[in-house]
Amino acid sequence: MADFQSLQDIESIKALKHKYFRCLDSKLWDDLAECFAEDAVTSFTDGAFQLQGRKSIIQFLRAGLGRETFFGIHHGHHPEIEIQNTNSATGIWSARFYMIDTQGSTGMHSGAIYYDEYVKVDGEWKISSTGYQSIFEETWDRGDIPSLELTKNMFAITSEVE
Repeated sequence: MADFQSLQDIESIKALKHKYFRCLDSKLWDDLAECFAEDAVTSFTDGAFQLQGRKSIIQFLRAGLGRETFFGIHHGHHPEIEIQNTNSATGIWSARFYMIDTQGSTGMHSGAIYYDEYVKVDGEWKISSTGYQSIFEETWDRGDIPSLELTKNMFAITSEVE
């Protein structure tokens, strides 16, 4: 049976990963940076994008996802978190992504498995390593669907939806 501290740590790590997804989708780059250890590493898109250091990770994510015309939602669920010791843990998460690029008129839906490592820094859990392996990915041209209409966009510059 897990001890009380381990259960608290697991809940803190869950909250950290939820914050990661929320900040990523909301384009809250400074808050997203707080999720990572200074020397964090990533392996996104089945290892195609390997980055080192919190600053490089945030710059990459901002460049790729920061446009007002590009947005999506990331859902992480079914966490399998193992506390290794008082300052390190691992996690495996199932994830689904739904992305829209109104500039390129494309959509994407995918499923993946995240593999994370966490480290406790000054009493707070941080992501020290994250990456995912795709299960599937499907894309489409949004222009091919005549009835498709984007009716809400929290990133729209004006009150009009693009």
